[in-house]
Amino acid sequence: MRGTGRVIFAAIMLLIVGALNVIYGIGALDNANVFVGDTRLVFSDLSGLGWILIILGIIQLTGGFSLMAGNAYGRVIGIAGAALGAFWALLSIGGAYPWWSLGVFALCVYVLMGIVEYGEDERGSVERV
Repeated sequence: MRGTGRVIFAAIMLLIVGALNVIYGIGALDNANVFVGDTRLVFSDLSGLGWILIILGIIQLTGGFSLMAGNAYGRVIGIAGAALGAFWALLSIGGAYPWWSLGVFALCVYVLMGIVEYGEDERGSVERV
């Protein structure tokens, strides 16, 4: 199939990001001191952020395993995750690490292109006599 390598790469990236989000969510529920200094949070405490990260991580993990199996659910979750990741990376360019945000944006676009492009092999015109 055309684009199989990129889809496997996207599935592995979903698995890594999902595992990291679950770990970060557990850390946020545990009141870890990750945010210091002049950091402002949207949530009043880290428990809401922790639960959101855990749920998002579980969805990403199931999407990664489903994408490895070749199911349509994995493609839908992969496309949504890559699009949201690219959008979030563009919002983070003005932060402390702009080059890291641009790298994440490029990686998300590559993953998105790989999932969307995945499909049947193109068949050339065969001349019949």
